[in-house]
Amino acid sequence: MTTKYFALLTSQGAAKLANATALGTKLQITEMALGDGGGTLPTPDASQTRLIGEKRRAPLNSLTVDAANSSQIIAEQIIPESEGGFWIREIGLFDADGVLLAVANCAETYKPQLQEGSGRTQTVRMILIVNSTTAVTLKIDPSVVLATRKYVDNAVIEVKDYADSLMGKHVAADNPHGQYLQTASALAEIRDAGLVAELLKNLGLGEGSAVPVGVPVPWPTAKPPEGWLKCNGASFSATAYPVLAKVYPALKLLDLRGEFIRGWDDARGADAGRGIGTTQGDAMRNLTGQVMGSNFYAFRGNSSGVFFNLALDPGTVLAPQAGVPATQGMTSVMDASRQVPTASEFRPRNVALNYIVRAA
Repeated sequence: MTTKYFALLTSQGAAKLANATALGTKLQITEMALGDGGGTLPTPDASQTRLIGEKRRAPLNSLTVDAANSSQIIAEQIIPESEGGFWIREIGLFDADGVLLAVANCAETYKPQLQEGSGRTQTVRMILIVNSTTAVTLKIDPSVVLATRKYVDNAVIEVKDYADSLMGKHVAADNPHGQYLQTASALAEIRDAGLVAELLKNLGLGEGSAVPVGVPVPWPTAKPPEGWLKCNGASFSATAYPVLAKVYPALKLLDLRGEFIRGWDDARGADAGRGIGTTQGDAMRNLTGQVMGSNFYAFRGNSSGVFFNLALDPGTVLAPQAGVPATQGMTSVMDASRQVPTASEFRPRNVALNYIVRAA
């Protein structure tokens, strides 16, 4: 039986394909045209430069190599249901320059319009046998072509497989979200990145609102928390604590063990002449007074408060004075403990706490 329907390269198409093969370039097939053959079924002719009765020309939807035959190129175009009103008897493939590369005839089919009371989305497929499929490529504008149902289904499957693969790797990873903080790390990522100061600043806890490095702070246990040092007069390393070294350039901490902290005078005059960080010994106000009386009898039975009479040894007898008979020796003594608590130092009421400084 003689073949009734077939496709062939035009003379121009064959020349272009041969040239592309020889030069290692690509022959870009961009469009497919459909025609009615002038009212009758045409016979494809290699000398053709156009279709006999072209009705529609539009970009290709796909151009693939047949999986079962590597010499066959399959070109497809989809006609939307909104277009039609013509018979399809001939097919042509055009390159980017508008040259007719291949021509074919096909079984007659009518593409109706919606206005005619019938409509359908139709796929037109053309199979072309060439010597070198590697020299042929498809160039399309994805904004103006339609996709076949099979193409969409394949694409959906491909995307789903890719997404499933990514999700599987994501779930299996130890830390799939490296840009997020991990609860188990307790914000260690911020510390390791050197962003603690920036974090405190963003939280409104920067300089002036949080405890800066070097500020003495009372602490309720003997062991300071991590990152803090005792104010015990010890020396420290500027390499280990560079920020602390700016506060204490002598690289030695204050010794606040058993000491009270006093506010710096700063030219007020209440504690003049003091420098920041200098120590001061203990002292008390001088207590002065006087004893009124002409002899020791003036205090007999009249002492009170911090003063009291203390008899000397019984054998001590004071010599008589003019108008005063001899009597047993007496003396007046001051003892503050009769009125207030006393100790070996002057101090206010207090609670003992461990002074520490933030070191970093």
